[in-house]
Amino acid sequence: MTVVAEVVRSGFVESVHHGVVAFTGRAGVGDISSPFFPRSSNKPLQTVGMLRAGLVPREETDLAMISASHDGEPFHVERVRGILSAAGLGLESLGCPAQLPAGEQPRNAWLRDGGSAEPILMNCSGKHAGMLATCVVNGWPLDSYLDPKHPLQVALADAVSELAGEPIAATGVDGCGAPVLAISPAGLARAFLRLVAADPGTPERRVADAMRAHPALVAGTGSPDTVLMAGAPGLLVKSGADGVVAAASPDAGGVVVKISDGSMRARMPVLLAALQRLGVATPVLEEPVLGGGRPVGEVRAVW
Repeated sequence: MTVVAEVVRSGFVESVHHGVVAFTGRAGVGDISSPFFPRSSNKPLQTVGMLRAGLVPREETDLAMISASHDGEPFHVERVRGILSAAGLGLESLGCPAQLPAGEQPRNAWLRDGGSAEPILMNCSGKHAGMLATCVVNGWPLDSYLDPKHPLQVALADAVSELAGEPIAATGVDGCGAPVLAISPAGLARAFLRLVAADPGTPERRVADAMRAHPALVAGTGSPDTVLMAGAPGLLVKSGADGVVAAASPDAGGVVVKISDGSMRARMPVLLAALQRLGVATPVLEEPVLGGGRPVGEVRAVW
């Protein structure tokens, strides 16, 4: 592997991070053809699969929520609740595990008010609500909607494979309990570019447009994905666990970053460097290394 990021503290290289960077239509860094689990970066592709399977959202904004890894802010929770209610379902239908809000501020506020972990607060609850709503439209069983052999999951796997232009290499269980599908970094970059380059009104473009129009729903207030999409018109961004992030711009192409050791703080400096190579102007995202509560270093991309 090629070193793609390093942590510098007080002028000294403290640690290095290896990884993979895949570009569409050009060479990448590291092994971009071997499959991996993109984790939540697969969500926009799965949302396309839901639309293809007949999902009818209340409004296009719901597509951003279904594609989200949200921080559990009140507006996230209310929209998930609305998706379920519109499908005639209650919170008990959610098959994701109970968690506290992922965002620090909403988590602290929730705990101050005496709240505890709930499935709707889990950062994947929007995806689960969309999956359940798709099952309702089709008359599919609800209690087994997370089974990889369920008609819903078969349809979503077909969509991910078609968008990536390659077969699913493996199926695992994601942190939320839903199937997670392995494709290559190059395949994920191709899929993201297909979303932003699709014709208006197609399922692909509807998902991309909803996410870019409502970036705070996709992640949360001040989250890196939100800041990047809000500050770079046309850019689609979706992070996943274990150091994954995918992005695409219709004018520049797609790019996927996977940090091999799962570091989350290394992925954004590498993504920003990759987007700069594609000619995409982005907001500045600070990744300071702190010492004594003040910046004493940085995480920077190294090619």
